[in-house]
Amino acid sequence: MITYALLFAFGCFGIGLLFNLWRIATGPDTADRILALDTMVINIIALLILYGIWRGTAVYYEASMLIAMVGFVSTVAYCRFVLRGDIIE
Repeated sequence: MITYALLFAFGCFGIGLLFNLWRIATGPDTADRILALDTMVINIIALLILYGIWRGTAVYYEASMLIAMVGFVSTVAYCRFVLRGDIIE
């Protein structure tokens, strides 16, 4: 039963990633593209955790934490670049 639930979750998050790619490519505004990129990072984290559950190992949880930290910093840096024109003052 857990296998079917994992496959369903993989499919849902995979479709979510495709929708995020579509929003990044055709976003009407820069803010929409930033939000789609941040949501894409969250979907990738979810896929990594699901893969870790499927494989039965804890290595993917640590990788998802690293990607979460990098995703947060990159989102903040991109927003500051859009708002101010540079990242470091």
